[in-house]
Amino acid sequence: MTITESFVELTTTRGPMRVHLFAPAGNKKYPAVIFFSEIFQVTGPIRRMAAALSGNGYLVAVPEVYHEFELAGTVLAYDQAGSDRGNELKYAKELASYDEDARVTAEYLKNHPQSTGKVGSYGVCLGGHLAIRAGFQPHVDAVAAFYATDVHTGSLGAGKSDDTLAKFGDARAAFFFVWGRQDPHVPLEGRKKIADRLNEANVDFEWHEFNGAHAFLRDEGPRYNPSLARVSMDLLLRFFSERLG
Repeated sequence: MTITESFVELTTTRGPMRVHLFAPAGNKKYPAVIFFSEIFQVTGPIRRMAAALSGNGYLVAVPEVYHEFELAGTVLAYDQAGSDRGNELKYAKELASYDEDARVTAEYLKNHPQSTGKVGSYGVCLGGHLAIRAGFQPHVDAVAAFYATDVHTGSLGAGKSDDTLAKFGDARAAFFFVWGRQDPHVPLEGRKKIADRLNEANVDFEWHEFNGAHAFLRDEGPRYNPSLARVSMDLLLRFFSERLG
């Protein structure tokens, strides 16, 4: 499937937010997905992951998560300086701003002329946590979170204090989780804490663990696992097909 790439500037109370769009060419309608990036924003690997999903029949929107701090189009490098800046901003940004970004993007996608009106969220690392929180928005029906950070510690955003685990009690969306068992950011006790909370809250979810490192989907750097990436994509496409149509 041929896709197109473009971007729009959406309005938030904290300034404009650039959102990168990946869409199948033509005038047909497709389910829409918000794809939340790592702390490095819209890098080459993130763009390729977004394009791969779009090529399977989805309208994909990738927000720049640090739009109130960085110039539009800013990409942080996969090096120590980029990691330091990304982690600094992760804890500088207010939780309410993360949630507003998700709401604004979901509303935009629901009403997009190429959208069926069905909206999902998908994310990796920081973006996995943001995808989960997007699932608490009224327009988001399905959530796919890969190795989501800061969930078990409740430490996302300014003040390092979030209510994500508590919000699962009111969750309406279906959730899909993928974890790497060798991921130091989400150790066994952290994964167990999340799973226990999901079961306690009677959340509609599925759970997958692989022998993989953190960021094993990223096709750049030593942690990339192409075999797990292929398996994960198949699982993701099946989940979104069932939940978004």
